[in-house]
Amino acid sequence: MNRIFLLFKQVCSLAFLCNVANAQTILSVEIKNNAPIPINKKVIEIPWQDDLIKITDTARLIVIDAESKDQLVFQLETKGLGQIQNLLVQLDFKENQTKRIVLKYGKRDDLNTKTYGRFIPERKDDFAWENNRIAFRMYGKALEMTPKENAYGLDVWVKRTERMIINERYKRNEYHIDHGDGMDYYHVGFTLGAGNMMPYLKDSIWYSKNYTTYKVLDNGPLRTSFQLSYDDWDVDGQMINAEKTISLDADQQLNKISVRYNNIKDSTLPVVAGIVCRKAPGIKLLDEVNGIMAYWEPKHGVDGITGVACVFSTPVQQLFESKGQLLGKIAFQKGETLTYYAGAVWDKAGFIIDENSWFQYLKQFNQEMNASLDLKVIH
Repeated sequence: MNRIFLLFKQVCSLAFLCNVANAQTILSVEIKNNAPIPINKKVIEIPWQDDLIKITDTARLIVIDAESKDQLVFQLETKGLGQIQNLLVQLDFKENQTKRIVLKYGKRDDLNTKTYGRFIPERKDDFAWENNRIAFRMYGKALEMTPKENAYGLDVWVKRTERMIINERYKRNEYHIDHGDGMDYYHVGFTLGAGNMMPYLKDSIWYSKNYTTYKVLDNGPLRTSFQLSYDDWDVDGQMINAEKTISLDADQQLNKISVRYNNIKDSTLPVVAGIVCRKAPGIKLLDEVNGIMAYWEPKHGVDGITGVACVFSTPVQQLFESKGQLLGKIAFQKGETLTYYAGAVWDKAGFIIDENSWFQYLKQFNQEMNASLDLKVIH
């Protein structure tokens, strides 16, 4: 009798454990690439609503690739709103491929951080950010007090390591020396640098001063995003201010930059995004049809070569060169937000080593940017 009872108890316990295991699966999401092109290392946004919002224990949430059964690195994006807006996952797709991810409760693997950014008060109010491929910085108010160092544009810090290195570089205070992880040799000065945007009237760029306030929206592991605010400045008699929201995804060379100008008088404001050109000859691409403006710089001695680019999701009016800068001119619509992409690559990182590879990467990026994905939640 005792044996029968013990056997019954074991069966019940096993059944209970099976039910608990089955209960760990919350739901699945199918993601289809509708484009006839492969999509590489894409950070996918899955809206955190309806079925997904029922997930309450986010500390135990894990995301599984249904095919490989491997855990995926994921991020719960808030966009600075204090509540989850999107579930972010990173996937590769073949042409017209459908993939499925499974959301469960379980023991989470370490989430490998691939993006990071922060305010740098110890270096004159820089804001610096990076992913596992490249790093950037924008200049803050304190730098305006040092005219010899001051600059306007988007700066590039090249790197050849996948680890996050911003804090290391600021701590050792040797930006211009390559310690095996890259360096800062990109020169910005009083230009737009590697893709900053400013108003453009009377054949002139109307530069703002440096940003005055910042807000970190999300900070890795797959996407870092932040907002920079700029005080009023004179633009041909208009006192305009601006907000710039910048985000950088893992494994990408380009930032997504969304700009809003306030207090403009007319319905549109001409603006330009720009890339500074060097004195020695470089290789340029001005593709107005596809909205790609790119530059493969001349070699900078032993430091190597930087490729720089802007890719426009809004139709450009003109791509041209003026006063030592490549410029992409766009009409900013009053009350709206203008979004484009800007960034860089370093040949010594080993991913993209010549101008043809850089230009091809940008064309592929442009195609992926316009590719549509279908999402379907499955219980």
